[in-house]
Amino acid sequence: MTKPIRWGILGAAKFAHEQMAPAIHAAKGAELYALATSSAEKAAGFQSFAPGLKVHDSYDALLADPMIEAVYIPLPNSLHVEWTLKALDAGKHVLCEKPLAMKAGEFDAVIEKRNETGLLAAEAYMIVHHPQWRRTRELLQSGAIGKLRHVEGAFTYDNSADTGNIRNKPDTGGGAIPDIGVYTYGSTRFASGQEPTVVQADITYENGVDVYSHAYGRFEGFTFSLVNSMRMSNRQHMSFHGTKGRITLTAPFNAAIFGEARIEVETTPGVVTIERFPAVNQYVTQVENFGATVRTGADYQCPLEFSRGTQAMIDRVFAAAKPIE
Repeated sequence: MTKPIRWGILGAAKFAHEQMAPAIHAAKGAELYALATSSAEKAAGFQSFAPGLKVHDSYDALLADPMIEAVYIPLPNSLHVEWTLKALDAGKHVLCEKPLAMKAGEFDAVIEKRNETGLLAAEAYMIVHHPQWRRTRELLQSGAIGKLRHVEGAFTYDNSADTGNIRNKPDTGGGAIPDIGVYTYGSTRFASGQEPTVVQADITYENGVDVYSHAYGRFEGFTFSLVNSMRMSNRQHMSFHGTKGRITLTAPFNAAIFGEARIEVETTPGVVTIERFPAVNQYVTQVENFGATVRTGADYQCPLEFSRGTQAMIDRVFAAAKPIE
């Protein structure tokens, strides 16, 4: 039997407590072994479902723990590259929350360190570990809707009342695009297998962070229109429109949380074929796929090079942005 990978988590972030720590605890081939936090209260929240969890009082102490093979990093965006490099130097495999870097060029040092150490380092881009996205890519590549001509999507929510949220702060790498633009942009790249050729954008800023954006332009052969906001009502939607039909994903990003994951394919007017994925936890499959790569050397669904490409698209959106009120 293959030895489980012992995981440590750098920091007791809310998202780690609610999603990733339970996913590591539930994943096959994984053991939630340690947490780095100086807060006994926060540690208790994790120990409520992982009673044997070891607690270190600093990030450096956790990285020095020889029992830990892999670390998950849910720190503020501005700290991701620094602690990913430190973890790799400590001999740990790394799964870091997105965006791993704030600029595409910042990925290069992490890619170099990954290659130097031979360890797995990856951005926690969980949606590509959900079968609905692999199925969508298969449908597009098989010509199920003919030639792809247009992609439209949206990922929006409202956190205006949560002024202390790190997403509302420029010094922690906040903004809607770093938080959720990675999903609309990255999923378009993943499903189509292509890169943008023309990028334009309208962006609204508050307190130095983007709170609304409309990115639009062209990939080779198709156009796109993608909206992201932290000041709009909740919405998740992706649609791929081709010459012979349309593919719609109803819960493309927070599957089973926002709603049931479904792919709706319409190739005859009024006739829709639906594929449902009610039981998949994409955070668990992400951890399991990460572990399979560590143990067997299998290809990983989301290598750093892919994540760098999404960040390059984000960089282009910001560079092209026209501020709007």
